[in-house]
Amino acid sequence: MEQTNESWRILIVEDDERLAELTREYLESNGLTVSLETHGGAAVERIRNEQPDLVVLDLMLPGEDGLSICRRVRPFFSGPIIMLTARTDDLDQVLGLEMGADDYIGKPVKPRVLLARIRAMLRRVTETGSGSADEAGGEEPVRLQFNDLVVDRSMREAWLSEESIDLTSAEFDLLWLLASNAGRVLSREEIFTALRGIEYDGQDRSIDVRVSRIRPKIGDDPIHPRRIKTVRSKGYLFVKEA
Repeated sequence: MEQTNESWRILIVEDDERLAELTREYLESNGLTVSLETHGGAAVERIRNEQPDLVVLDLMLPGEDGLSICRRVRPFFSGPIIMLTARTDDLDQVLGLEMGADDYIGKPVKPRVLLARIRAMLRRVTETGSGSADEAGGEEPVRLQFNDLVVDRSMREAWLSEESIDLTSAEFDLLWLLASNAGRVLSREEIFTALRGIEYDGQDRSIDVRVSRIRPKIGDDPIHPRRIKTVRSKGYLFVKEA
C-alpha cells in the first residue's frame, strides 16, 4: 500500500527548541507527523527505536554532532536524512554526504523549502518502491541486471554477486537513475533536477560525492571505473556491459 503524506513520520534533531517547535508546527499543519529531539547524544537511539520515514538533522548539536550521528545510524537506518547547516563551507556539505546524508539545507531554514524537499524525497522513495508503473502494464522495468549487478526498483535494493549492497536512499535513487539510462550520458543538470527537484547551480558537488561512494559498492574501480564512467564536461555514463 502506498504511504500518504498524512502518515509520513519525521524526526527533527535540532537543539534550537524555538526553531524546532516552529518547524514542527509548520510541517504538522501541512499533514506530516513530527517528533523532536534536542540533544545529539540521544538522537541515535531515537532513530534506532522509532525508525522515522525521514530525519532532519542539525550539524551542530550538544552531546554529539550531526556528522557522527549520521555515520552511526546508517548501518540500521536506510531512510532519507536531510542535514541542516549554518555553515556555507563546501567541506561540511561534502562530509555530510560522505557520512550518508541524502540532502542538506543551509540555515536559516525556510519552512516552505524544507517542506518541499521532504515531500519530494519521500514521494520519490514511495513511488520508486511502489512498482505501480509495471503493475499497471507500463514500460519502465522493475528490475535491471548487468552481469553480476542487479538493481530492483520495487524493493529499492541492489545486489552484487548475490550479496546485498548497503546503499542510502539517495545513493539508490542515483544508481537507479543511471542504470535505467544505461548507455546514455546524463548531465549533472539532468541528474540534479531529477533527484533534488531544483535547478543545478553549477557548484554543488553532491552528485560527484555520491558517485564516488557508489562505485566501490557496485564493484567498480574508483580510479579506472568501468560501470559508471565520468564523461568530461558532460556528465556520467552507466555502461551496459562493463
